[in-house]
Amino acid sequence: MHFIALVKFSRKPTKADQDATGKTFKEQEKMGVKNVGLYWTFGRYDAVRIFEAPDVKTAMKVLTMAPEHVHTETLVALPRSEVDRILG
Repeated sequence: MHFIALVKFSRKPTKADQDATGKTFKEQEKMGVKNVGLYWTFGRYDAVRIFEAPDVKTAMKVLTMAPEHVHTETLVALPRSEVDRILG
């Protein structure tokens, strides 16, 4: 399953935060999570993370691993081909 996490920081991230995030991503890989993309953005959100997880429960666990200064709004993403089959 694909998930899109819209990320908002409540404070300016530091180099230490970036290092901790890298370690967390490695832990999440062991849970079957794969980062598809991670982008810093302008506008309403500070970053966007696109990731794959085996199921919703794993995605929920991943999102609870975020530090306190990170707030997310998460969307489940379905590929167009899957939607075409559903609507088919």
